[in-house]
Amino acid sequence: MDRRTFVKTLGVTSIAGLAGCTGGPTENDGDTENTDGGSASVAVVYATGGLGDGSFNDQAQTGLERAKEELSIQTEHSQPSDTSEFSRFQSQYAQSTSPDYDLVCCIGSLQGDPLSDTAPQFPDQQFMLVDANVDEPNVESYQFREEEGSFQVGHLAGLLTTDGLSTGAASTTDATSVGFIGGKENPLIKKFEAGFKAGVAYTDDSIDITSNYIGSFNDVTRGKEAALTQYNNGVDIIYHASGNTGTGVFQAAQEAGRYAIGVDSDQSKTESKYADHILASMVKYVNIAMFDAIEGVVEESFEGGTATELGLEQEGVKTVYGEAIGSEIPDEIKSKLETSKEQIVSGEISIPTDPSNV
Repeated sequence: MDRRTFVKTLGVTSIAGLAGCTGGPTENDGDTENTDGGSASVAVVYATGGLGDGSFNDQAQTGLERAKEELSIQTEHSQPSDTSEFSRFQSQYAQSTSPDYDLVCCIGSLQGDPLSDTAPQFPDQQFMLVDANVDEPNVESYQFREEEGSFQVGHLAGLLTTDGLSTGAASTTDATSVGFIGGKENPLIKKFEAGFKAGVAYTDDSIDITSNYIGSFNDVTRGKEAALTQYNNGVDIIYHASGNTGTGVFQAAQEAGRYAIGVDSDQSKTESKYADHILASMVKYVNIAMFDAIEGVVEESFEGGTATELGLEQEGVKTVYGEAIGSEIPDEIKSKLETSKEQIVSGEISIPTDPSNV
């Protein structure tokens, strides 16, 4: 028995109530998928919004798919329906010996606290974590400067509600008013809100900003209701940071004839039926973090205990204009965004991470 197997056996003994088998989650454990491969075995525990959100989880999956194609890896994934399941999935993958996973990827900030408990129990299991930092020697952490990308789309929304726009299937009103809709109200999502508000205020601090939190990353109905209320109150453009809840924001934009800004992925492509209403997306390149971590395992260069932070300078976040109507945004406005980007990268613009400081 090698040291890793021994440690995993201890893990099985110490965690009561788990599957009691040597494989990863295989039954009664949510949605899983196996794919045969070769150079490494990788397990993924997605965030609760699940695959098909056209946003955060799907962006992570893009990195996994690239790794499967280019690195010939074996993969399995789980989609917890509740945050209480994170610890169980992390532990079951870590203690699996059939297969013996080379890397367990944990997607989303809410996996940080569970992983802080799980990682020390399996010191020879390599983990990567997105959106939080766990200071353990077997964890590679990746975080993003969401406030920087959100500032840019806030700047865009501020300029367009001020100047006015009518293109695609939508138009702005005579009001100067924009909105933000978040999923769960936690420090990570508040970084999105803070950046957006700062970008709007940078344009003109008299612009009205309405913020709502839904309390879920997967409640399309409530997302639509909140967005419709904002639009009916005169909001021109809504930026969401709410996972699959954002699908409701796009539905509301379509119904109200207004605009929305997507998040994490280019949602004018992933939610293409609403492309006539999606001005832009604040893309967060989780896929690159995912691929880089897996490549590091395959090339035996995994660096546990490290924390990587990606912002505008590293192109970890970026404003991507909508595929259908982005070309209609005036060049003058795009030029102003390029200037504010340069000012952020140079440090001339400092962006708060707490909306109460805007």
